[in-house]
Amino acid sequence: MAMLLKKVWESVSNRASSCSTSSIDSLTTPLSHTESSSSLGAFDRLPIDVVLQIVKLVGPKDAARLRVVCKSWRSSVSDNRLWIYFLQNYHDTWDSVFFAETHLRSGFPIQTFSSPTTELSFMRIYGQRVQARGAVIVDGGSGYCKFGWSEYGCPSGRSATFLEFGNIESPMYSRLRHFFVTIYSRMQVKASAHPIVVSLPLCHCDDTESARASRRQLKDTIYAALFDMNVPAVCAINQATLALYAAQRTSGIVVNIGFQVTSVVPILHGKVKRAVGVEVMGVGALKLTGFLREQMQQNNLNFESLYTVRTLKENLCYVAVDYEAELYKDTRASFEVPGEGLFTLSKERFKTGEVLFQPRIAGVCAMGLQQAVALCMDHCHAAELAEDDAWFKTIVLSGGTACLPGLAERLEKELQGLLPPSISNGIRVVSPPYGADSAWVGAKLIGNLSTFPGSWCLTKKQFKRKSRFTLAW
Repeated sequence: MAMLLKKVWESVSNRASSCSTSSIDSLTTPLSHTESSSSLGAFDRLPIDVVLQIVKLVGPKDAARLRVVCKSWRSSVSDNRLWIYFLQNYHDTWDSVFFAETHLRSGFPIQTFSSPTTELSFMRIYGQRVQARGAVIVDGGSGYCKFGWSEYGCPSGRSATFLEFGNIESPMYSRLRHFFVTIYSRMQVKASAHPIVVSLPLCHCDDTESARASRRQLKDTIYAALFDMNVPAVCAINQATLALYAAQRTSGIVVNIGFQVTSVVPILHGKVKRAVGVEVMGVGALKLTGFLREQMQQNNLNFESLYTVRTLKENLCYVAVDYEAELYKDTRASFEVPGEGLFTLSKERFKTGEVLFQPRIAGVCAMGLQQAVALCMDHCHAAELAEDDAWFKTIVLSGGTACLPGLAERLEKELQGLLPPSISNGIRVVSPPYGADSAWVGAKLIGNLSTFPGSWCLTKKQFKRKSRFTLAW
């Protein structure tokens, strides 16, 4: 094995010294030199699978150099299986890379490839990803914000923002500009250095003219604020769509449990189907935290702040599959909050999550989560937007509160009981694929695309021209 590698590297060194194309560039640009041989040399007697195993050992940079030896080496190292291996050891998991490059790389509207492994060159994709500058990812919301780099596996910073994007108590532009200036300052990066992917909280969900105008105003203000800061390209997509991408889907229903409200959003091929109807129920994470606080106060449990209650909610609370049966069980559990001490909760643990299904126990007059999702599914079924109903039978949960254990199982059980078999058969409820960071990870998939910024982004020049672009809003 050592002798074989020595022989090939002698050839590589001789060829590489006369080739002006860099190793990384050679992945994305055609070779201009004339190959003098069409043989793998001493490797000819080895099966191609063995050759690929050997090339894996030298890494992607040196594998690219092998292409300059001869046509046979060029053909061998262009094998998709080799570059799939290298991509598996890159920033993202292979599953997410494969989904992104086969579903999202062409931009919006979403297009898929019938035979992606044969139609796509993963060697070229790897080279394009390596050369990309990376993107800034900002998942903004009415309660909390997450920000970081597309190359990272998770956000590098988090902060409580309590920023209502659609609330115009103060001038929207000033607040948004201050918000983004703060984010760039914390990341210690110049706004002009990288494109940005911004996730947007769902607001103005109706399909009325006034709601469409409000969304356009919000979009234009975000673009104006970022382009005035000299950001080179901006991609803005709502949180529900990004959470769906994180679950490696382009169609489905997203249940986004936000800070103030919960939204049930039908999405087909990456497009929110507002004409079908986005259901909104007035129960969000803040209501559940407030309910738990009241329960603790009634039981004479003393605490310093709402942060303590939220911490207990995240670590002790869950959703009962059978609420009535759970009432007769011993459900006591304890958790120590740093600086506050040890807390023990009992029935509060599952009663808090039950507010989603029975809002009346928290004094809220609203439909339960199961009813909102069932209504949305019924509307999707009646609309007949696709050849079959499969597209809306995957329900993806999104948001920190959606991570409560048992929520997916309970919702699936409730839907089976509410809907007729023609609709309920095949339903699958998916827990947040990346927890509270799902929307951020969905934005990261776009920011890491080999074709990014491409058709996903709007540039300052395009914005000034007021060109009409079909974006995933």
